[in-house]
Amino acid sequence: MALKSMTGFARAEGSDESGAWAWELRCVNGRSLDVRCRMPSGYERLDRAVRKALSERFKRGNLAANLTLKRGESPRRYQINQALLAKIHELADEMSVEPPGLESLVNVRGLFEPLEAEDAASEARDEAMLGTLAAAIEGLDGMRREEGARLAVVLGERIDELAALSAQAEANASVQPEAIRARLERLFGELLGAETSLPEERLVQEAAILVGKADVREELDRLGVHIEAARALLAEDGQVGRRLEFLCQELNREVNTICSKAADVSLTRIGLDLKSVVDQLREQVQNIE
Repeated sequence: MALKSMTGFARAEGSDESGAWAWELRCVNGRSLDVRCRMPSGYERLDRAVRKALSERFKRGNLAANLTLKRGESPRRYQINQALLAKIHELADEMSVEPPGLESLVNVRGLFEPLEAEDAASEARDEAMLGTLAAAIEGLDGMRREEGARLAVVLGERIDELAALSAQAEANASVQPEAIRARLERLFGELLGAETSLPEERLVQEAAILVGKADVREELDRLGVHIEAARALLAEDGQVGRRLEFLCQELNREVNTICSKAADVSLTRIGLDLKSVVDQLREQVQNIE
């Protein structure tokens, strides 16, 4: 089994002569892949590469990537992003307001760029940072796989419970052909013995419809098919979370029908137990990529 969870955390650190850095990756459940990047000022240029690296490895989950820096001893020089500054003044003119002062400008993200952004040394540092990111991705992927392996055991146990309860339901006396036939004969006798203006053939038809609606054998057959499909998905590689979620919906539908059709207390109890296990299964499946 190669299931992967959607939750995990990883941290990786790197350094060079200009300072040190650290990547932190955090991921929680999500319907699709949602990546949020948080970079220090001047390093927004890494955003596209970070998103590409993460999307190549992960397909689902709300994933946050955070880069932190620790400068070296050498002072750092900055330059002003003239294009962004011109845009700010242009917007101020359009709104007929005074351009912001220096105290406000220092808070504008991306206005002050490190001079190293244009140096060849910066490209080498970017590559080193992305190499550290790759290590963090490996760590996150490993943690998600470990959690997925533990979830696979839990899911297998829940599916085994469903199979056992389904077998109990199939063996229940109320779903046996003899019990259904006896129920039909008893209903015929009650209808035929009652005072009614309906013709006898119509009464027979109505009785047959009522008994047919109470027969849960078809639902149990479909339940068995869904259980085997779930077992097959657990044995697959790749992203199976969405398909398992769909199977849980189908399992829930069949169990609800069994509960509504149950003709005696024992079958009703089995149906409620089935519903409880399906709910537990669905809760765990929501963690699967």
